Amino acid sequence: MFNYSFRWNQAFASLPQMLEGAWVTIQIALLSMAIGITIAILLTVFRRSGNKLLSGVASTWVEVARNTPALFQIYMVHFGLGGFGIHLSPYLSLLIGIAFNNAGYLAENFRGALKAIPETQTRAARSLGMSQGQAFTNVVMPQMLRISFLPITNQMVWAILMTSLGAVVAMNTDLFGVTKALTDRTFRTFEYFAIAAVIFYVITKVITVSARLLAARLFRY
Repeated sequence: MFNYSFRWNQAFASLPQMLEGAWVTIQIALLSMAIGITIAILLTVFRRSGNKLLSGVASTWVEVARNTPALFQIYMVHFGLGGFGIHLSPYLSLLIGIAFNNAGYLAENFRGALKAIPETQTRAARSLGMSQGQAFTNVVMPQMLRISFLPITNQMVWAILMTSLGAVVAMNTDLFGVTKALTDRTFRTFEYFAIAAVIFYVITKVITVSARLLAARLFRY
């Protein structure tokens, strides 16, 4: 017989703590995206370089990031590196793990975006006296990032959700970690995780709606 007694007042009293955790979640996601985009651009350059070693490194990164679980990647950063005497904090392990995953997916998105950019644009830039690197930086890369804008937004949403995987490395300051700690103390699992789910939903919805509005404003032509 269903006899669960809801205690929403108790759960809502802890909302400030959960919002602090949400801010940590957003910080990790933003940092992991900044790192991931930077590395993804480098991986894209490596794959186009013609150098077999650099191309091999980039392809391996993308294959591992896209074809192994994100949970495994975070676990390996925290516990795998620990086996070699490299001990990272849960925060740093989670950040590196998500950034690694972001870089792999974004590099593949960038590769697809490059296919939509005519090669004639690079040749035109070269004819104006630009080097290969200048042509890529000043002509190709801005268009690549523009085409990849919405996929980048999707990856940002995924990064927000991936922060919950920090539980496997005892991360306890993000939204999921704070929520789990509260449920462990109070045994009010449904109330706390229902609130956390709403917070996650609001964060991701704000990101997607803001991205669409920004895209409509920036890419009108």
